[in-house]
Amino acid sequence: MAKREVDIVVLSDIHLGTYGCQAKELLQYLKSIKPKTVVLNGDIIDVWQFSKRYWPSTHMMVVKHLIGLIAKDVPVYFIPGNHDEMMRKFKGFNLGSLKIINKLSLKIDGAKVWIFHGDVFDVVMQHSKWLAKLGAIGYDTLILINSFVNFISQKLGRGKLSFSKKIKNSVKGAVKFINKFEDTVCEIAAENNYDYVICGHIHHPEIKEMNTKNGTVTYMNSGDWIENLTSLEYNDGKWRVYSYAEDLVAQSIDINKKKGEKESAKALMASLMQELNMRPNFPGSLDNMQDSIEAA
Repeated sequence: MAKREVDIVVLSDIHLGTYGCQAKELLQYLKSIKPKTVVLNGDIIDVWQFSKRYWPSTHMMVVKHLIGLIAKDVPVYFIPGNHDEMMRKFKGFNLGSLKIINKLSLKIDGAKVWIFHGDVFDVVMQHSKWLAKLGAIGYDTLILINSFVNFISQKLGRGKLSFSKKIKNSVKGAVKFINKFEDTVCEIAAENNYDYVICGHIHHPEIKEMNTKNGTVTYMNSGDWIENLTSLEYNDGKWRVYSYAEDLVAQSIDINKKKGEKESAKALMASLMQELNMRPNFPGSLDNMQDSIEAA
């Protein structure tokens, strides 16, 4: 099957290592595309809730696929979020075509694009991190319960439900927080003469124009791979929100090498290390990256 070519893919809030992560669906998506540049915009591996007792083979397969892209010299930018913030200490680190940075500035077709995770604008994160971590545990528990309910619901021939989506959409405080987040991000982007600003963090996929006192900014959010299963794609001069639910091609992809074949996480790690050792030019440097892309 021919892979769909995409100029830029922005992924965030995957939360590998948690029960809510839809790693199988993400892997199907990744196997359906051929990206020229990948931006991992935070909360890729959930260090807050990481447990050795829960690391399915599909989660390792996602990691292997991403490292495979790096080994093929596909530029991959990793911008840590609050759930993988420990990686921020490695800012400026290069490994092959991978670069770890806190934010990214792109110039695409004459337009300035600013990409960062977004937790810096979360008041709870800045002043009550323990409360944010407690909320994350509660959210993951809610997703786990939701998964069980959906399993029963599908057995009964009914559709899937999303408890957290219903809560977010019905609680005024959650809606107010999202609106305030978007307003703040766009105000700062406009002050710095950006045409586009891309975030993650709030698990709310979106593309919309925002008017500020300093001009109009296009705000974009890549969503998540827990409930929305979305990303941002740039191709043929346009940005769009990708939705796995609408992609029948990705849904039809068999993620295993052979029908019925499953690899353990341990076996996947061994094959991953073997693959890297076989790459004569790995690791390398990003110094020769295109002049049109600048890491900030």
